[in-house]
Amino acid sequence: MELRQFEHFLAVAREGSFTAAAQRAHIVQSALSASVRKLEAELGAQLFERTTRRVILTDAGRALIPVANRLLADLDLARGEVAAVSGLSRGRVGIGTVQTLTVIDLPRSLGVFRSRYPGIRIHVRDGAVPDLIAALDSGELDLAFLAFDGPLPSGLTAFAEWSQVLVLVTYPGHRLASVRQVGLADLDDEPFVEFSGSAMQEMVARRFADAGVRHNIVCTATHVPLLVDLVTAGLGVTILPEPIAARSGLPYAEIVSGSFTRTIYLAGRTPSLVNPSARALLGHLTGGERA
Repeated sequence: MELRQFEHFLAVAREGSFTAAAQRAHIVQSALSASVRKLEAELGAQLFERTTRRVILTDAGRALIPVANRLLADLDLARGEVAAVSGLSRGRVGIGTVQTLTVIDLPRSLGVFRSRYPGIRIHVRDGAVPDLIAALDSGELDLAFLAFDGPLPSGLTAFAEWSQVLVLVTYPGHRLASVRQVGLADLDDEPFVEFSGSAMQEMVARRFADAGVRHNIVCTATHVPLLVDLVTAGLGVTILPEPIAARSGLPYAEIVSGSFTRTIYLAGRTPSLVNPSARALLGHLTGGERA
């Protein structure tokens, strides 16, 4: 069954004539009659009594009237909802981020976006990179800021990328608190507080292993503010993005041996975003509108 068959049925019911209904629907009478006959065949019931002078609804036809009206009303509602989403007066967008995002002020950017598109609901999720990728794959997220020690894995599309420098963060009174540069050899067996389960922890572990330096993890945390508090309390040193280190007020130093720069990607599942709200947010975050 097709919705236009119900439109044709209602037109005949209103006009009481196939001729008048065809004129109202702007189609030839033979096509309208064929459409109604096909609907009757598919429903297994005659909807009209046809005489030479007029057309009368049968009991089945009268029973169909409210159902047909509801179907067409739902169609109009669906069209309106789709138009609202496409026109960005309504919608939803999901964006993920690593906790150590510093290359963009995401809360501020989302605040500006929300003021521009007040009808769009925004879902924000932070987490480890594998979890964010899984959320992209499942459709929970449209976009995500992902951190990688190298290129973006295949199967994802990068819309923008930034470099992020990591530094050693210590605490007042630590033996390295006054230095501005440090080598990995200076950190051999140094007590570390680590950001557990993160891509950053994996990167740091690789750098220590490559340099043949003992990586002595004495404490782990899963939230950056807590990790900073643990370092402040003197449990150990850590490695964090430079802007986070600067905001912490703790002493920090550049790591001069090994590459402690990673890439932050703004990524999605496919090169073309189907969700209009996601396209608008992507344009906002990258400085250009994307229709």
